[in-house]
Amino acid sequence: MRWRQIGPFRGGRALAIEGVVGEPDTYYFGAVAGGVWKTTDGGANWIPLFDKQPISSIGGIAVAPSDHNVIYAGTGEAAIRGNTTYGTGVFKSIDAGKTWENIDLKDTRQIGALIVDPRNENVVLVAALGHAFGPNQERGIFRTSDGGKTWTKVLSKDENTGGIDIVFDPHNPNIVFASLWQARRQPWFFSSGGPGSGLYRSEDNGVTWKRLEGNGLPGGILGRIGIAVSGADSNRVYAIIEAKDGGLYRSDDAGQHWTRVNDDGRFRQRAWYFSKVYADPKSADTVYLLNTGLFKSVDGGKTFNLLAARHGDHHGLWIDPTNPNRIANVSDGGASISSDGGKNWTTQNNQPTAQFYHIAVDNAFPYHIYGAQQDNSNVGIASRSDSGVIGRENWFVAGGGECGFVVPDPRDWHIIYSNNEGYINRYDKNKEQVQDVSPVPLDNSGHGAVDLAHRFQWVTPLMLSPHNPDVLYTAGECVFKSTDHGQSWTQISGDLTRNDKSKQQPSGGPLTNDITSVEYYDTVFALAESQVKQGTLWAGTDDGLVQVTTDDGQHWSNVTPKMPEWSTVDLIEPSPHDGNTAYVAVDRHKLDDFKPYIFKTTDLGKNWSSIVHGIPDGAYVHAVREDPKRKGLLYAGTELGVFVSFDDGAHWQPLQLNLPVTPIHDLVVKDDDLVVATHGRSFWVLDDLTPVRQVNAQTAAADVILYQPQTALRLHYPEEFDKRQPVGDNPPPGALIDYYFKTAPKEEVSLEILDASGKVVRRLSSKEKKEGEQPPEWPDRVERVKTIPADEGMNRFAWDLRYDDPIQIPGAFYSGTGPKGPLVLPGNYQVKLTVGGKSQTAPLHLVIDPRTKGQEAALQKQFNLATQVNDRISQLHQAVNEIRDLKSQIQTLHKRFGDDQRLKPALAAADDVDHKMSEVEQKLIQVNMKGSEANLAFPNMLNERFDTFSHLIDYGDGEPTKPQLDVFQTLSSQLDEQLKKWAQLKNEDLPKVSEMIKQANLPALIITEKKTGS
Repeated sequence: MRWRQIGPFRGGRALAIEGVVGEPDTYYFGAVAGGVWKTTDGGANWIPLFDKQPISSIGGIAVAPSDHNVIYAGTGEAAIRGNTTYGTGVFKSIDAGKTWENIDLKDTRQIGALIVDPRNENVVLVAALGHAFGPNQERGIFRTSDGGKTWTKVLSKDENTGGIDIVFDPHNPNIVFASLWQARRQPWFFSSGGPGSGLYRSEDNGVTWKRLEGNGLPGGILGRIGIAVSGADSNRVYAIIEAKDGGLYRSDDAGQHWTRVNDDGRFRQRAWYFSKVYADPKSADTVYLLNTGLFKSVDGGKTFNLLAARHGDHHGLWIDPTNPNRIANVSDGGASISSDGGKNWTTQNNQPTAQFYHIAVDNAFPYHIYGAQQDNSNVGIASRSDSGVIGRENWFVAGGGECGFVVPDPRDWHIIYSNNEGYINRYDKNKEQVQDVSPVPLDNSGHGAVDLAHRFQWVTPLMLSPHNPDVLYTAGECVFKSTDHGQSWTQISGDLTRNDKSKQQPSGGPLTNDITSVEYYDTVFALAESQVKQGTLWAGTDDGLVQVTTDDGQHWSNVTPKMPEWSTVDLIEPSPHDGNTAYVAVDRHKLDDFKPYIFKTTDLGKNWSSIVHGIPDGAYVHAVREDPKRKGLLYAGTELGVFVSFDDGAHWQPLQLNLPVTPIHDLVVKDDDLVVATHGRSFWVLDDLTPVRQVNAQTAAADVILYQPQTALRLHYPEEFDKRQPVGDNPPPGALIDYYFKTAPKEEVSLEILDASGKVVRRLSSKEKKEGEQPPEWPDRVERVKTIPADEGMNRFAWDLRYDDPIQIPGAFYSGTGPKGPLVLPGNYQVKLTVGGKSQTAPLHLVIDPRTKGQEAALQKQFNLATQVNDRISQLHQAVNEIRDLKSQIQTLHKRFGDDQRLKPALAAADDVDHKMSEVEQKLIQVNMKGSEANLAFPNMLNERFDTFSHLIDYGDGEPTKPQLDVFQTLSSQLDEQLKKWAQLKNEDLPKVSEMIKQANLPALIITEKKTGS
């Protein structure tokens, strides 16, 4: 079993990027929850380097100038917005990112920047912000001189202040500038600035520090500060400072004196989120500022022009110190590269680093996956495609919105509801019309929650009733209901929160208000209706309450489990099996509590039990779901991946497999698939949960297990597709067959598919068969897998739904993939697994493509023709193989006995037969076909025509046409004519020659026995 990456390939937020000097096509970037990525082709393709690491958030990255194989990554982003995740210190690679080692500072959690001494790759300075949500000691500026074996805290202030930026003087690494930042985020507020913030300078490579103040720098409380030293002039230093009199400051004497050169509000807004400045390495007056846009000044910061950089909300820039036209940028949309000074940029649509909040699926085929991507739009994306990959053409914007929920109507997926804070859209995809259907369509930006009539937060709940999709629910501090698709709304509850006014005040801190609904508190955060009992609604609040109603909101009861105060109820899952059972995922990480919390009730909240055994600290829980087909089988989405419980939460274990560690904000079971919304690596799917559902105590002790397969779909699969592009993966092509070996078998393992009558349809083996197959020419062609795996543990094989192939001609060339067995009909089959003389069987049910229901009779006719064609191809191939084998025997006779004059008559007779056989052979197959397009020079003969015809009649699910039937008769007649000639040769000419050869005491000519296909 493997997780399958869906996409979309559309970049998510990133803060860190570096190129490699002297390697113009090599760059690294770090995503805020998607790990480290590398390109060696100038941004055309990005490869993940961090998938095997235990954490995914990257705050800073640095390539050692003295050894480009040495890379340091500081984990945990320091743009500490509401959805930020954490890190576990500094990681180091000494092989250009192939492998990594954690080198400590594990409790820093958020790292703003790190730099490597250009003279010595073992000297590193780290600006560690520390815990975003609470005080801690491991924060400030840290230094190592031994490559991370030991660290020294060289600059710090207090438990509430950490490092945010640090830079060398490019000409003298002994001169270092750093900034400290006092900041704190909690569920109901964010604060940037305080007495701990400040700007510092070191003259001994960061060992000791002096605070810079006065001399033109702003007084009073400071907030976030970004710093840059010009590579053109070490005396030129720039600082973007959050302060009452903040803005861009410049020093022309290496930091001794300062002047504010720009106080433009475009560069000061949301200072906590941006405040990044970069100096050009060749021009002292050229400087870049990052904010909503990427801005460039050529007059020392007095005026700026906007560059046409990708996306918006920019966080990181790298400028090649030897070539200022070579620039790399990261923003809320990912990474992009410019080689012409910012005029043109590479795409960000090749990075699957999207951060999704919640997830939904529809009832289309193939089904779509929906979610809202942070810093972008929402998305609906197909879970598979007929083309073989999931590309840009397979996803669409589903009504807009970067946060919240996307909810398709289960009756018609073209009607999609989505929300963004308190706004709700109804999108009709058929008409491409979006309508606002919000209960309170009022823009409250900049207002504290205390001032509002209704408090709608960033990820406001939205759902359709599972009993009546005409009913729509949403919630602020109370629950709203619409029965007319959002045209009107009714409030069906009072305030269900604790309504603590002290936690509803304006946010931002002492310097800059920054009020989004992220900090709106005392709201309903989770809302769900029981699938079993209509009108039973559950509401969970971000201030730690759980409420339930059994009469659609007429009466509510506070049924909060015993848990720490002010917890966020992230998600409630009413059991799909029992109307009294529910599961609650509780998140306290914004209170600096990273423990997992899940609670379960079986009596509508009267009693609760904690069910988190096996989920480690740090894996705080965002979502829990119960499998709709197996009661008590639970899945949890946590900050560190996916977990599964087979015993209703009593014990948990990872279900990570090949899924990169990244936050899982939501998950859902769709039919037999587990679909997850990662918050850093886009959408992923675990195909076919049927083996998971069959796990029990008995199977755990077995030596060999053949799991009952899921109901399979009879689909057509493409023979080639291009995966050398940013695309998601299709499911494995065919019926999935899962089996388990306690130890890897030493003997052959066979897998047989039998039809309803017990006849073998396909036989497969673990022993690889070399069949003299056509050499490859086309890199996008799909290589058919004919050898089954037989490894220790779980094995999965996708049977391609075909009968055994016809007899093959070794070394034959075809313009396409060559002949293969007919596609089986829908119906009931048996899977038989044999190892060590013992067999297990399991039923396999195959159903028609849901898009072609009603075509069963046509399929039967199509199958009948395909079977006849398959048989005819086998007859043709058998004849060619017999002829070629006899020709080879005759050639051997010549080689061994050609000089013996007594044998000349027998050999001459054999040559005569050889000539006659060649005439038949050349009608059966194009003997000069030595490449896939050789038939353009050497015309198709019967073999090539039958092959092409076999593929033509296999397209789609439909009754054969009259021309197809006519062509089959024509080809069959032509084949019969040649087979008749061959039979005559075998029955008349060959025995005469064989007798002459026998009389000459030569080895007899033997016709090989018929070979079966595979």
